[in-house]
Amino acid sequence: MAMSGGIDSTVAAMLLIEQGYELEGVTFRSWDNISKACMEKETGCCNVDAIFEAKSMADHLGFPHQILDIRKHFESTVIANFVSEYLAGRTPNPCVVCNSDIKWGEIIKKADELNCEFIATGHYAQVIEENGRYFIKKGKDATKDQSYFLWSLTQDNLKRTLFPLGELNKTEVREIAFNRGFEKLSKKRESQEICFIPDNDYRRFLRERVPDFETRFGPGQFIDTSGKILGTHRGYPNYTIGQRKGLEIALGHPMYVTQIIPKTNTVVLGTREELHSKVFYVENYNLMKFGSIETEIEVLAKIRYRNQGGMARMKNEGSRLKVEYYSPVDSITPGQSAVFYQDDCMIGGGVIVGLA
Repeated sequence: MAMSGGIDSTVAAMLLIEQGYELEGVTFRSWDNISKACMEKETGCCNVDAIFEAKSMADHLGFPHQILDIRKHFESTVIANFVSEYLAGRTPNPCVVCNSDIKWGEIIKKADELNCEFIATGHYAQVIEENGRYFIKKGKDATKDQSYFLWSLTQDNLKRTLFPLGELNKTEVREIAFNRGFEKLSKKRESQEICFIPDNDYRRFLRERVPDFETRFGPGQFIDTSGKILGTHRGYPNYTIGQRKGLEIALGHPMYVTQIIPKTNTVVLGTREELHSKVFYVENYNLMKFGSIETEIEVLAKIRYRNQGGMARMKNEGSRLKVEYYSPVDSITPGQSAVFYQDDCMIGGGVIVGLA
């Protein structure tokens, strides 16, 4: 049982115990925030307090608990990918990398070591088996559904995974904690930040992590979509697709980042309409419900976690998928995950690499 110290994983553990499972609790020590900015606002699932809260909950519920120190692995995978993607002009999704490489990768190793048949987490999602294939289905609570972050899980991952909260909504989860005597836990607030950037300032993080960041990625040109120079920016890694605020340039009307060109340290600005597009490509994809896609299919495509998604056509083009929305959408962002569904069931997902 992956324990974060929060309400979701704790209630998941309670439910599994009530269903007759024998549990072994595991909490990751993945990251130490050493910057002053982060130490002043250290929240989330990776801080020391959360680790000890997880251990306390496991002790209270009566099952063994271990702390796994995976800081080196986390550094070489999640952090390295996060930094390299921004320096390549893309916007990464660290939670996806963490789920596949860290959470499922490390916990399955530990499960094998402990002779555990399944692994479980507090994610709001469901695992379905149909025709010999395992796939993710959205969680019952549409406002909490976390299936978007799980597209990279393999068939071997899924057939050993339990999501006890998949058919519950958040209100029910809080009620379960309260009714079982955990009043304080039932009212615990949730962390929305990236776990290793609790102050939400990724630019500060890059400055601290990348040697000579200010020198290597200094001022460059803002241009419009026709190539006209508009002004000077602070270095392309400081910007993301769709960004409007913080551009520090006055043009008399709203402008948005529509493209980032690392090779020339150029940031392209455009109108809201110029941010719209319909066709994009996905690589490094993982299919779930189907083993392969031979013909064009219709899917609901989500390009961000909080994005409601839109209907699109998707087809296989060898090493990549081509996706075409029926109606234009804004801020399709290279580096982010695109995840595809039919009737709330996940077809698969991958990394956006470019627009047509």
